[in-house]
Amino acid sequence: MLARVRASFDRQGMMTTLGVEVTAVEPGRVEMSLRHDDRFTQQHGFLHAGAVASVLDTACGYAAYSVMPPEAAVLTATYTINLLAPAAGDRFAITGEVVRAGRTLVVCRGEAFADGSQRPFAIMQATMTAVTGRPGISG
Repeated sequence: MLARVRASFDRQGMMTTLGVEVTAVEPGRVEMSLRHDDRFTQQHGFLHAGAVASVLDTACGYAAYSVMPPEAAVLTATYTINLLAPAAGDRFAITGEVVRAGRTLVVCRGEAFADGSQRPFAIMQATMTAVTGRPGISG
């Protein structure tokens, strides 16, 4: 499972561009990190909400993927994000965790933290769908 998650993550162009690293993987839970980068900030110098949403979505997706059978891929069906505070900091930790996994739908929770804080600055609820037998879509 760990090898599948890492191999799939390594094909993520967006996460490579943002400089995201996978820091921990266990069944149903993924942790990622990224550093502050001026290229991905908004006009006030905070990490842009689009970058935060992308990493939260990816963390939730890989948390779901980690509990799927080997022949399944995962795609996002929907997500809701709440931005609780500005994304201010030098280092960001992003977690994705499975809340409930069914056969085809997996509900996940994502949280984003800055500089070791225990209080998230953003939270996400995401629903992922399992995809099997579709040409061009694989784990």
